[in-house]
Amino acid sequence: MSLLLSIESSCDDSSLALTEIESRKLIWHKKISQEIEHARYGGVVPELASRLHAVDLPRLLAGAQPYFGEIAAVAVTNEPGLAVTLNEGVMMAKAFATFQKLPLIPVHHLKGHIYSLFIEKPTRVPMLVILISGGHTMVLRVRGLREMEILASSMDDSVGESYDKVAKMMGLGYPGGPIVEALAEEGNPERFKLPVPLRNSPLIAFSLSGLKNAVRLTVEKLGGAEAMSEQDRRDLAAAFQKALITHLIQKIRKILARESIPDVALVGGASANLAIREAFDSLCADYGKRLHTAPLKFCSDNAAMIGRYGLDALAEGLTCSPEAITVSANRKLQPGMKL
Repeated sequence: MSLLLSIESSCDDSSLALTEIESRKLIWHKKISQEIEHARYGGVVPELASRLHAVDLPRLLAGAQPYFGEIAAVAVTNEPGLAVTLNEGVMMAKAFATFQKLPLIPVHHLKGHIYSLFIEKPTRVPMLVILISGGHTMVLRVRGLREMEILASSMDDSVGESYDKVAKMMGLGYPGGPIVEALAEEGNPERFKLPVPLRNSPLIAFSLSGLKNAVRLTVEKLGGAEAMSEQDRRDLAAAFQKALITHLIQKIRKILARESIPDVALVGGASANLAIREAFDSLCADYGKRLHTAPLKFCSDNAAMIGRYGLDALAEGLTCSPEAITVSANRKLQPGMKL
């Protein structure tokens, strides 16, 4: 049995996985979340995240020790993300690959999210991919491993980032996505009239800063987070989520109307939101398209998706020597660009 070791440390999750190269079977997968440590600060603290990766990644690697003799290659996230956390994973990958004399596969984190669809499955392309995560909101046309084009992207805050910031405004915990989603399920979305971003603009892009500001003003009118009642929080969460989903649907509807590709995917950490999934399932049905989603446990950052991309990259010879890999924290991604 030949295995691919994959490593993910782009933000606040330490994760390692082992995937069987021939069968694509996920043999072993472990993840350590840092949510509790960062919750007290209301968001991710890069330096703290880096220190925690330095402790947790070696612990995870020790758990994979029984498989060391069967590892034939190493895949690691090297972009984009927090530079200090990416470095922790890349340094481990370099050291392991050098000691074991193995090829190294650099993996773009967003490509990993796309490949979360194919864990233990064959690769299915072409596909239109809607990627909504803590750092990105975009639509891509994916025709293959080397053919991924950005069709639309965010002008400011991402979907996941907006949920986190709205939760913080309302005095809620971190991460904000699951908290706001749960409150929205019990709220009245019609009580607060929040603006739908770019509603009258022909621009096919995403912008959530204005909606986020409208939430902030509403919180202030209610006397601040401490003065809000539980019903206030539920109703404001519901209004925010409704406006956000309406915005996404309005813009992506225009893309689906012009694209002939029948398969559409929803990926990224925020794709675990069931209300968003339902809205896109209905949208795809309107256009006779099939919606694909990753299992909930693979929506957030994880090494299994990095390994799954690594399998296809390995098959196409997209490897490098340990000394050749570099870290690229952030690169502005715009429509028309290729991943």
